Amino acid sequence: MNLILGIETSCDETAAAVVAGGRRILSQVVATQIDLHRRYGGVFPEMAARQHVQAILPVAQEALAQAGVGWQALDAIAVTQGPGLAGSLLVGLNAAKGMAWAHSLPLIGVNHLEGHIYSNWLDAPGNRAEKTFPLLVLIVSGGHTDLFLMRGHGQYQRLGGTIDDAAGEAFDKVARLLGLGYPGGPAIERAAAAGQSAAYDLPRAWLPGTHDFSFSGLKTATLRIVQTLETGDPASGRKLTPGTPLSPRQQADLAASFQAAVVDVLVGKTLAAAAATGAGEICVCGGVAANTLLRQRLQTESPLPISMPPLRLCTDNAAMIAAAAFFLHPAAPPAPVLDQDAIANLSIHTLAGV
Repeated sequence: MNLILGIETSCDETAAAVVAGGRRILSQVVATQIDLHRRYGGVFPEMAARQHVQAILPVAQEALAQAGVGWQALDAIAVTQGPGLAGSLLVGLNAAKGMAWAHSLPLIGVNHLEGHIYSNWLDAPGNRAEKTFPLLVLIVSGGHTDLFLMRGHGQYQRLGGTIDDAAGEAFDKVARLLGLGYPGGPAIERAAAAGQSAAYDLPRAWLPGTHDFSFSGLKTATLRIVQTLETGDPASGRKLTPGTPLSPRQQADLAASFQAAVVDVLVGKTLAAAAATGAGEICVCGGVAANTLLRQRLQTESPLPISMPPLRLCTDNAAMIAAAAFFLHPAAPPAPVLDQDAIANLSIHTLAGV
């Protein structure tokens, strides 16, 4: 298969892309819902699904138009099967089924997390053309923070992951605490640029002897500081009315301190896992991989080559879904078109042992 139309609707982005040979992006279209969900401070699942219904066909048609190809030129359609929001997944999968059935094309269901992994294989700045197996993969997003040892295409050993909040989820929750808005990752990064990362002593959960992560304690510690600042700032002695918004300086310093705590743990545990497993390269992916501090720290501190997709490929997109389909299912789809179903809690199939 050379030419694949990818479709992604796992959360709040309606995306379609045409990718050639698993690497070359001929088109990439994303209809975002950020402005719609911002008023709720997070994704409203039913609203997200309804928006996908409206956007899916125009987005797919635009992807084909931008690529300059028709349905007859495609070799297959790839679609996110899970994990994700059930309603959102169903819209994308059922639309892809209809397209595949109407145009007699194979349909390939793709794991969303594997899609993020294969964003590192796309021909884009920051991605190394040739990969050195075994790879150490850090998936860091709103719903996932996981470390995998990847021995070959589709061959994974899960080393560890978050035991509570994902890093991206923690960013979103803390951004709401600080009054910075949604989405939390970019909001905290913007605020942190004007802050001091050592202003507040926030904890790092290292969980010795494991490759696991934990961010709930960090989130709670940040909450306690916010509560203290809202009732009286010990540094200034100025009494505040309970519920008074934080000052811009307090927001910036807390954002910088929180971001530094998250990045410290992500970088430290990733490099330790790479050293312990003998990985030849580190691949980073997922929405939080767009964080500038994380990217800078990994690039400067890693003794191994680092692959990180450009920012537009870190967040949810359909090019990564098409790339994963190309490398994981080079011959034929794993099931007939109408037999595939959305699986909201779909996990990556891992090898036995660590």
